[in-house]
Amino acid sequence: MTATQTTHAHRRHWAEGLTVFAAVMLMIAGILDICRGVMAIAQDDIFVTTRNYVFAYDLTGWGWVHLVLGAVAVIVSLGIFQTAKWAHVAGVGIAGLIIIANFLSLPYSPVWSIVMIAFSGFIIWALCVDQQETSSTPFERPRQNV
Repeated sequence: MTATQTTHAHRRHWAEGLTVFAAVMLMIAGILDICRGVMAIAQDDIFVTTRNYVFAYDLTGWGWVHLVLGAVAVIVSLGIFQTAKWAHVAGVGIAGLIIIANFLSLPYSPVWSIVMIAFSGFIIWALCVDQQETSSTPFERPRQNV
């Protein structure tokens, strides 16, 4: 009985650590996306425009996309810090949208897009493993105080 309680306590601490990891990473990704959006809206010279790109948008349009995604990511990360269930689901969704936006903007800043895709992949992994670790087995009976 003690071994089972120790195993559950260890899993709970592991899951709490992954929740904090995901929240911090999503906060960082959101802040960096906000900065990237502001740079693109200001027409900064950091971005290189490419010709004949299938998903070619105006640089200002990409800036607004990244700015909005970054702002939503920061808000969702605050919810993850509060361990809200909606924030875990929204965190996976917003990280997926960040991956898609960075994949589509690969020609404009390839190295940074790959870094952000990797960040978002780790966020999705941490949030999904956290949900799996904290859920109980379907046939586990809760303890009753007698």
